[in-house]
Amino acid sequence: MAIRIYIDQGHNPQNPNAGAEGNGLREQDITYRVGKALGELLRADGNFEVRESRPTPTTALGSSNTTSLQARVQQANSWGADYFISLHTNASSNAAATGTEVFVYSTASPAYRLAQDIVVSLSEATGLRDRGVFARPGLYVLRRTAMPALLLEMGFITNPGDARLMYENPGLFARGIYNGIRRYFGLS
Repeated sequence: MAIRIYIDQGHNPQNPNAGAEGNGLREQDITYRVGKALGELLRADGNFEVRESRPTPTTALGSSNTTSLQARVQQANSWGADYFISLHTNASSNAAATGTEVFVYSTASPAYRLAQDIVVSLSEATGLRDRGVFARPGLYVLRRTAMPALLLEMGFITNPGDARLMYENPGLFARGIYNGIRRYFGLS
């Protein structure tokens, strides 16, 4: 039976719940492109069934930040996803901040090991610094999902190098995440 992975391409194309901006780029555009590429890799693999929160670049969920997050969680829960992966770009007032990090509800969750495998594989693929995996039980999408969930900050949109890499090579980020998922399931 295929493993069901819900890919949440963080944020909406416009407000409500639009993402961060930096270096002339928008978070919601990067997460959309990486999510689509990741979905294609997982579907072609044959071991996975995939749903995306934003099947088109104009798909918007909810009428507020709260209802946008609720819609994502509700879709994953009602579909019966086995894992929930929320894609994001980080932002900082320090333009030198760089790297990939992941948040999970708890370090005791199966999501913790999946997050570790993803951050290692993503860092190997992109060359970005592995900033680690951290528990953030207050994040709505981690707290309300019925399955192991993680929120992946792929790189810093406010760092010119990270931003350029995410924009120019969404497939590289998708491949790194995909490799981490395969590593977690012992498929590599």
